[in-house]
Amino acid sequence: MIPRSPADPKQLDPTSVVLQRLHDEMPIDYFTLGWLVRSLHKRSFGIIILLLALVAITPGLSILAGLLLMIPAVQMIAGRPAPVFPSRVASRSFPARRLAAVLQRAIPMLGYFERAVHPRWHTSPEATKRLVGAVVVILSATLVFIPIPLSNVVPALVIALVSLAYIEGDGLLLSIAMLAAVVVLVLATAALWEMFAGAKWILDLWQ
Repeated sequence: MIPRSPADPKQLDPTSVVLQRLHDEMPIDYFTLGWLVRSLHKRSFGIIILLLALVAITPGLSILAGLLLMIPAVQMIAGRPAPVFPSRVASRSFPARRLAAVLQRAIPMLGYFERAVHPRWHTSPEATKRLVGAVVVILSATLVFIPIPLSNVVPALVIALVSLAYIEGDGLLLSIAMLAAVVVLVLATAALWEMFAGAKWILDLWQ
């Protein structure tokens, strides 16, 4: 991982460092989304979306993760400074071991990617924030509404890539991620069309 000089106050810690700190400070038994937001401060949008995207890769959790992803994504579109979950959702307890397992897998991979990911191709922060929110909302919808086995993996990985580019301010990587998102959405639309066409064909057989 490329070190960033602490002498420059504008330099942010790499995402892997932030997640390692989060792992070290995590409650032993359970955590809440409210605790997660408070722990991440100003970088909470991007990192929470990254974590939920990694969770969405897990079979059986993609629908829940997709629904949760829509909350911060919509708030990004609205221009909120930080995500706010409904009190009932924010206070709900989740097993800390699940988050710890996600972090233990993600931190080494992020450390590897951070060798190549760095701020470049700077864009308007507010415009980028809203664009990222819109793309995450649409990709999250594919996690929720396309019930095809393993169909969650690619959209979740693209959301993770979008969030990492956003967190690190890497406009080049963000452009690549947005192109990947377009490809995923085209394929998802084609899959939905095939599903509807197949359902219509079956219904026609019974008429």
